[in-house]
Amino acid sequence: MKHKRIRGKILYVGDKSGERGREWFTYTIEADGSRTMRAMCEMDDSGILRDVTYVMDGPFRPIEAYNRVSIKGIEQGAAWFHFDDEAATCEARGRALGRFSQRIATPGRVSSFVTHPIVCDGLQCAGVDTSRPGARRVMKNSGSSSLRPDGGEAPGLTIHDRTLEFVGFEKRTVPAGTFDTIHFRVLPTRAESQGNPPLEIWSTPGDFLFVDMRWDRLNCSYHLVEVEGL
Repeated sequence: MKHKRIRGKILYVGDKSGERGREWFTYTIEADGSRTMRAMCEMDDSGILRDVTYVMDGPFRPIEAYNRVSIKGIEQGAAWFHFDDEAATCEARGRALGRFSQRIATPGRVSSFVTHPIVCDGLQCAGVDTSRPGARRVMKNSGSSSLRPDGGEAPGLTIHDRTLEFVGFEKRTVPAGTFDTIHFRVLPTRAESQGNPPLEIWSTPGDFLFVDMRWDRLNCSYHLVEVEGL
């Protein structure tokens, strides 16, 4: 079969707590350029367990996603998302709301979608302007399955703008090795800006595989510790 498969593991490391969670992923890139990310995340301190499948086209635009969340052994909910050039839609069920549907009209396909596995954060780099350090891009109609920092709730659909800033091309060393990366920042929204630090992310050029991340808001770092197929 003509496809590329990358598999790996990411650790979540708190400044004071040490290892606080981990994530396993499989990243499949097909001959037509379409991409599927599958991830399973577990967080020891909060008890969050998340299973996600996220599908993109060749230009890294969202096509569909599935997200299921449980906390401390209790399912919170699950949702299926679909994106086209007219709208973003969601079919979901949750402990509090039961079964519900959402449809949000968008002028063109949403630019990105946050499903909350750390490995998917690296994919946002595909939309960054790398022509000069400091260049910014406002990602209009960016979607998310949750606005909570850890995504710790029943998933649903939200649409908002996100601003990305290109920092530079850098060598980055993590437990999995040393990689050529694109360093970029996800800047806080206007509503979050006061006292809320940006998200620092490093991912590889080309496939935009996650390598490293730092978020001072949670006093936590996230490192690629195992990878094969890259």
